[in-house]
Amino acid sequence: MEARIATVNRVTKETQISLTLNLDGSGQCAVDTGIGFFDHMLNGFARHGLFDLTLTCKGDLAVDSHHTVEDCGIVLGEAIKQAVGDKKAIKRYGSFILPMDEALMLCAVDLSGRPYLSFGVTYTAPLIGTMQTEMFREFFYAVSYAASMNLHLKMLSGTNDHHIAESSFKAFGKALDLATMYEERLNGAVWSTKGVL
Repeated sequence: MEARIATVNRVTKETQISLTLNLDGSGQCAVDTGIGFFDHMLNGFARHGLFDLTLTCKGDLAVDSHHTVEDCGIVLGEAIKQAVGDKKAIKRYGSFILPMDEALMLCAVDLSGRPYLSFGVTYTAPLIGTMQTEMFREFFYAVSYAASMNLHLKMLSGTNDHHIAESSFKAFGKALDLATMYEERLNGAVWSTKGVL
């Protein structure tokens, strides 16, 4: 199989981002967004999805975390879309229920070519570190639409915002890993009654 690696660069007046994603990696991660907690979350995503991820972002953090987090989501989604390519022989669907102490998070992914986010996660504090908790939804929305995937996140339980956020990113990594795995029985075909995704 060909290497499934994508590099995406995005430069706007608000952010300058460079990202490389290897879907068939080993969980190596080097991330610097200027937002410590966001870096921690992306590291959990990569480590538990076994993706190799490098990401640097210089954003207008003097304003707030919005542009940095949203634009990183756009770039990650674009990289996922590029890396999966024509989606031949991949499982397409992936889901995972991930426990993290009192938090229990469900994530389901469909690499359908149709963007949709269902986000059933709530937070009690406005900030974790320097990251606004309202930005978690914006991040996953940006990823789902840029990658043209269905993405469902549902919090089954949880009271600690750190655990809730971290379980979301780790569950997303696990679900995406399952969705991008190869299914040998497809013999190179796309897993769709339409024949394309």
